[in-house]
Amino acid sequence: MRRGRDKGTRVKGRRGERKTSRQTDTERFQLAAETSNLAATPALAQTREVRKLLEGIGTPPAAPFKPDPFQLEALAALELADVLVTAPTGSGKTWIAREEIRRLIGAAKRAWYTSPLKALTNSKYQEFSAEFGAERVGILTGDRKENPDAPLIVGTTEIYRNHLFDALRSGHDVRADLVVLDEAHYLADPDRGHVWEEAIILSPPRIRLLLLSATIGNADEFARWIEEVRGVRCGVVTRPGARPVPLKAALLLPDQRLLPLLNDTGRLNPEIVAMGDRGREELRTPFRGHRRRF
Repeated sequence: MRRGRDKGTRVKGRRGERKTSRQTDTERFQLAAETSNLAATPALAQTREVRKLLEGIGTPPAAPFKPDPFQLEALAALELADVLVTAPTGSGKTWIAREEIRRLIGAAKRAWYTSPLKALTNSKYQEFSAEFGAERVGILTGDRKENPDAPLIVGTTEIYRNHLFDALRSGHDVRADLVVLDEAHYLADPDRGHVWEEAIILSPPRIRLLLLSATIGNADEFARWIEEVRGVRCGVVTRPGARPVPLKAALLLPDQRLLPLLNDTGRLNPEIVAMGDRGREELRTPFRGHRRRF
């Protein structure tokens, strides 16, 4: 009888182990929290914060693309004038440029797409090459020169400005019907802003300008200046509201914990505040056991 009970106990234990093995790590952690005092510990509270931080991140469900009204408005305005588009990051400013470029390439015309950063320029070159075909897209930066006779040239703003200078010296016309100035707010940069100013002023009035930015607060004033120096009307298209893709900030600590920057009330995470206080205290406390020698 003793053997049977022992055997039954062992079999029951193995079944329980098999059942537990099918649980996910999250389920096991939650089960442990419910059957102990872990619910009140900082570790579990931190886990809840991280779960909330990561909530909603992932690939959205597939759905047919539908342009926003501001995108259609910008495309319509480009047929008549220069256009300055101000819209939050992630709202689809590049789509406007891509569709206008598509129309121009289909009509055997040419375009430039400029950006202030080589990394962004390389990224756009890959994106447009996949969209329009590598044979239709070239890139010009300080490091790369590929397919310079393509109908679409992706380059840094400095390279485009240099082409304008070369055209003035040689008397040749710039081979472009549209120039996209991405990150147009760089005009206000104290070190590089003159490049955007020169690019806008020296671009022939026949070339349509499409300026894109997420951080221009005085868009109407900016557009009036463009009209003054180019003699071409410049429309302003703005997307109202907050950015469609919200930002979530966190710190990755040396112990591989992910710590949300803000708590539920929108204030700085108390643990980060405590870390800062400890760091300042350590800086004020002299090292012990080391005698300074002069």
